[in-house]
Amino acid sequence: MSNTAQLTVDGKTYTLPTLIGTEGEKAIDITKLRQESGYITLDYGYGNTGSTKSAITFIDGDAGILRYRGIPIEELAEKSTFVETSYLLINGKLPNKQELIDFSTKLARHSLIHEDMLHFYDGFPSTAHPMAILSSMVSSLSSYYPDLLDPSSRHQTSELMARILSKVRTIAAYSYKKSIGQPVMYPRNDMSYCANFLYMMFAVPSEPFEVDDDVVKIVNLLLILHADHEQNCSTSTVRLVGSSHANLCASIAAGILALWGPLHGGANQAVIEMLEEIHKNGGDVKKAVALAKDKNSNFRLMGFGHR
Repeated sequence: MSNTAQLTVDGKTYTLPTLIGTEGEKAIDITKLRQESGYITLDYGYGNTGSTKSAITFIDGDAGILRYRGIPIEELAEKSTFVETSYLLINGKLPNKQELIDFSTKLARHSLIHEDMLHFYDGFPSTAHPMAILSSMVSSLSSYYPDLLDPSSRHQTSELMARILSKVRTIAAYSYKKSIGQPVMYPRNDMSYCANFLYMMFAVPSEPFEVDDDVVKIVNLLLILHADHEQNCSTSTVRLVGSSHANLCASIAAGILALWGPLHGGANQAVIEMLEEIHKNGGDVKKAVALAKDKNSNFRLMGFGHR
């Protein structure tokens, strides 16, 4: 029998059920508190609030633990690809050989975006932030799949997931090509997910392009590590927007906009800018670390503050 918690307010005591998670996490269920007492709880930043039960991800930043569907991130990074990891997160298990072939084929088949969408890029200045373009383009995908927008349909949602997952790399690569004034490179269905992304990013029509296998591995690792981080800002945004039964494209576009913030995904941009600055100043890493330790310096090492 589970324990209970008791809360006394205005001389009246309320009994609240407690829950134990799969990793031993403890929670007090306040679902009926307002109904029974008229009180709500105040939790700035939701630092002490779980908004749902989930079997997708467990993270303990202090202990250095990240698991997807119970599998340690180290194991996935060593043995799996981003496509396999995506299947795991969506379906709750790693794919067998045939399931992986089918899922990979589906992602390859849907890598193209509608030709009309290429004209959308003309409406953005070359200096447009990639997150502005990405969110706009993902939102606009809903216009091309009116028959897949019912969030209550598992089949429609599953099909739309695959299309978004496939096309988001194409949209990102086209955004980059526009920013540097190069022609877009159409995706190739004979390449793996990450290799295809690198091809669209860095190939040009005027010369052959060979994808570096080591870089493919690095991109796979980066995408696996970023695939899910529990109920963070962008994930919570997607769930909140989706709770209104907004379609999946709109919900994910909202999540992208949340990710844009400098205290969330935008921190990655700050890391890149810091590395570029260190490189520009001669690449002296020890000097940068010394500056970060100097209390009289305003220089900060970015990317080391994740809880």
